[in-house]
Formats: sequence, structure tokens, C-alpha cells
Amino acid sequence: MAPYESDDMTTAGEVDEPRSRRRRAARYVVPVTVMGVAAATIGLVPAIADSGDPDLPEITAAQLIEKIAQSDVERLSGTVKITTDLGLPDLGGLESSLASGATEPGEGGSSADPSAKLTELASGTHTLRVATDGPDRQKLSLLENAAEYSLIHNGKDVWGYDSASNAVYHGTVDESAGDRERQPPATPQDFAEEALKAVDDTTSVTVDGTARVAGRDAYKLVVKPRQSGSTVGAISIAVDHKTGMPLKFTLTPASGGAAVVDVGFTKVSFDRPAESTFDFTPPKGAEVTEDGELDHGREHSGKPENAPKSQEDLAKGLDGLKMLGEGWNSVATFDTGGKGGLPTGEAGGDLGGFLGSLGDQVKGEFGTGTVFSTRLVNALITEDGKVYVGAVTKDALVKAADAGK
Repeated sequence: MAPYESDDMTTAGEVDEPRSRRRRAARYVVPVTVMGVAAATIGLVPAIADSGDPDLPEITAAQLIEKIAQSDVERLSGTVKITTDLGLPDLGGLESSLASGATEPGEGGSSADPSAKLTELASGTHTLRVATDGPDRQKLSLLENAAEYSLIHNGKDVWGYDSASNAVYHGTVDESAGDRERQPPATPQDFAEEALKAVDDTTSVTVDGTARVAGRDAYKLVVKPRQSGSTVGAISIAVDHKTGMPLKFTLTPASGGAAVVDVGFTKVSFDRPAESTFDFTPPKGAEVTEDGELDHGREHSGKPENAPKSQEDLAKGLDGLKMLGEGWNSVATFDTGGKGGLPTGEAGGDLGGFLGSLGDQVKGEFGTGTVFSTRLVNALITEDGKVYVGAVTKDALVKAADAGK
């Protein structure tokens, strides 16, 4: 099938209404962290994509986006493979600790807390089992070498269970819209919906043939920036021919090479999962931590007590977050309130020298600063304490900093 590019992309806005209908109730339902933003590498992985492209009726990009928007799948079960390769620097294992944010038992943390456990998906390759039965019941299981972590949402209850430590987390769901909106993306459908928010006149959207994914016929929707300066090369979404549900999501960087994020079903069924799938009772002897206990019952303002002034300034800066540019070249900026940029030399000690070695020194009309790069997101910290972050190149960050001077 030849590629088709839509002449009328007005259907992109039609994604919003069906998306709101399908919002899950739990903030931690089938989530994955991708930079916040967030994210199985190498194009069509053999385990996910079947050989032989199916012969399907021709469809335009606008029609395929509309098909995604009208998809109303609420019941499914299957296996998802996800690999994330952001190209983070090797910190000798420190990056894993920073990503997990986990604290040792007895220090106010629980190994079953989903807010810490699921950040492990921000790097490497992982296999997940997922199941959903409408907006009130979902389950995700992260399969590890000799253990399994499960996250279950059933009604108002959210359970996390880490079999390795026999630890249990329990929380309840606030059914308010605000809690639903905080839910991070997880399945290929979640990632696709986030990507389609970027569809505007700065975006090229085409249909690039067909594929077999998890034994099902699918169209391939390709989304690319029209603007120069973005680190995003292309986003490929495999859309199920029958249901319109995205089965696979792949984001490749403009620099080439392996995908930054690739998430897709290896197996999928649209039959209703058994009710027992979502049942959970803490195992005998398990240590159960209630959600409120993680804060030791203390009320806090979102930062540790006795936080250094620099952290206080950073919190104030985030309140003043602004966006520069448009489309794929959007850059977020805020002021940390600190002067002098990163600590270097004798003032910074070994840590300052180490951080400085990870970044590139840049200059512009704004002054001087340091750029920290990944394969997708780059960040510029200037000498006067301002931060510029975006999925844009180093030159684009400098340009944004000059414009914001």
C-alpha cells in the first residue's frame, strides 16, 4: 500500500471526546514513565511484528485518526513488551537508583509502592501482563527474573504487591477528574493518544502500509515533525484494523539508530477477563503499607522539611514554568532562583566536576550554560539559574534561551 497523507487533519481534535470517555479511574493503572514524558526498542521487534503485510482496504491518515478516536475497547488482556533507550549516561548504577526513587523499608518507603516501582520501566526492556475490564478494573504485572510485581485496581481499591519482598501497598482511588488526569501513559493506546495531541500544521501524518502485530492486521500511521530542530524523527503507530485500537507505538529519534521508546502487544485478546483476575488479598505474613503511611502522617508542602534554600527556590521556579515556541519545537523554561549555574572547580568539588563532565558548555546572547543531552530530551542550565528543557536539539535550546533573554 502506498503512503497516504491527509489533506484535512481537522479530525485530530475529535480524539479528545472519546479519550475522555475512556479515562481510567486509577492514577496508577497500567502506567509507564517516559521522562515524565514517557515511552521497546528497535522498530518492529520480531517478537511483536509478524511476517507478511496484510492486504487491507486503503485508508487516509484523517480516516485512520478518526478510527482511533472512535475506538471503544474497554475489555482486553495480553502481554506487552516495552523497551526504553533514552541514551542516559552510565553513572555506574546510580542512574537506576535515581530512577526508581525507592527507599529502604523502615525509611518510610515500600517496595510495593507503584510510584517508585514502575519508574523501573523508564529504561531497559520489560515484559508486562495487562488486563482491563472497563474503567473500574485493571491489572498490570511486571515480570522479573525470579519475581513478579502486580498492580491491581478494583473499584476504589488500588493494590501493589511485590512478591520478592512480600510487601503490599494499598491505596484508594479518588474518582475526581483530577486524579484521572494524573494517570501516566502505559499501553500503546495511551502513548498514541498523547502523540496525536501534537497533530497540527507543524506535523506530517501519513499511512505507511500495513503490518501484522500480535497476530492481528493493522495499519501503520506515521507522525513526523515538519519543523527542523526537533529530536523526534518519527512516531509509528500500528492501528488494529477491526477495533481501531493502537497495538504498537514506536518513537525513533532524528539522530537515527534504535528506537527511544517502543511498546507493543505480543499477545492480545479482546474477550472479557475473568472476574477473579482483579481479586487480591494480601498474602499471609505480608507487610501492608497504606498510602498515607508513606508520608509518616506528616503534612508537607511537596518538598522535604528543612530543605536547602536551593530546593525552595527550585519549587518556586517550577510555579513559574513557561512555554516558548510552538509545535514540536516547544521548550519549557523556569527559573531556579540560583545564580552561577552548576557548581564547578573547587567550589563544586568532585560532584561539580562529575556533573560538568556530563554536559556540553555553550554560549549565546543569554550568556553561558551547560547542556545535558539524551537521545530525546535535552536540558540547558544557564549561569543565571534558568533551565530550558525540550525534545529539541542543543542549538534549538540556545536559540530559545537567547529569545527568552
